[in-house]
Amino acid sequence: MRTSDVLVYVVAVLLGLSAGLVEIHLDDLLVTALCVLCSTLVLGFIRPRRPWRWIIVVAALVPVVRLAAYLLLGQTPYRAQVWESFLGFVTGTAGAYAGALARKGVDELFRSP
Repeated sequence: MRTSDVLVYVVAVLLGLSAGLVEIHLDDLLVTALCVLCSTLVLGFIRPRRPWRWIIVVAALVPVVRLAAYLLLGQTPYRAQVWESFLGFVTGTAGAYAGALARKGVDELFRSP
């Protein structure tokens, strides 16, 4: 693994944690979904090869942060909030593959002859 890949993975983890914190503090599914969407879109554009990895890294941290808030802070979520935290995988899929597709389009449009 290259050093630049490690940096991108660290950024992905930080973006996933921030999306999880948005879920905990704002308790709004739409804002969390937009955070996951934008994060995976940017990561998919930066590293378009194997965009599924950004879905796993970013979207999986939202339920992990929800679980950590339950265990460490004593925040008891409703059953619906637990299932809502997993919906980041849907928007993460759209974002990661849209970013990879956008990168492919930019590369095709602006490649030198």
